[in-house]
Amino acid sequence: MFETAIFDWDGTLADTREVIVISFRRALSEVGCKVDDEFVERRMGIGAAETFREILRSKGILFDEKLIRRLVDRKSIFEIELSGQVELFKGAIGLLEALQGKVKVGLASMNNQSVITHMLKAMDLEKYFQRVLTAESITDSKPNPEIFLKTAKTLKASPEQCVVFEDSIFGVKAAKVASMGCIAVTTGVYSRKELEAENPDLTVKTLKDPRILPFILR
Repeated sequence: MFETAIFDWDGTLADTREVIVISFRRALSEVGCKVDDEFVERRMGIGAAETFREILRSKGILFDEKLIRRLVDRKSIFEIELSGQVELFKGAIGLLEALQGKVKVGLASMNNQSVITHMLKAMDLEKYFQRVLTAESITDSKPNPEIFLKTAKTLKASPEQCVVFEDSIFGVKAAKVASMGCIAVTTGVYSRKELEAENPDLTVKTLKDPRILPFILR
């Protein structure tokens, strides 16, 4: 039995793909940069700062960390403005409720604190998580396991006692490097084949999959 469940946010619990892409485009337009939607989508999971760095490098645009921070701030503002368009995936609430009192539950997102705080409050989800860590909590982004290891530490859980829910190849890889169990969900941009190449313990199409609770609570 696992004692702790750690959830990713974007693409795992919440369908934020379109809002994130729009927010990146709007922020980049302020520095005269255009990017394909797919470029952003395929980097969901590594954090806004690293995504902006990769975009600007690919376009040959010189930047410093001051510009990156400004872009991240602008993207976060746009994402909060569009947050009314975000919906939870089917089964998210039911699963979170089913885990209450049975395991400790944490949220480990590479999104930014302002965005996650706003989303959780607006959707009345704060009560489901004992700990919430965001991009500001760490130094190295996924696939580095730092965010999962720090979340486990704050929940006083050993990595082997934790199971991670992830939709990205970066997140699955990070969970496995951290020696944690991992349930991959195909609700993000990555295919089942891509996710399973990173060796998750279980792959599901939806958080309503009846195999999830028995796997965690076995």
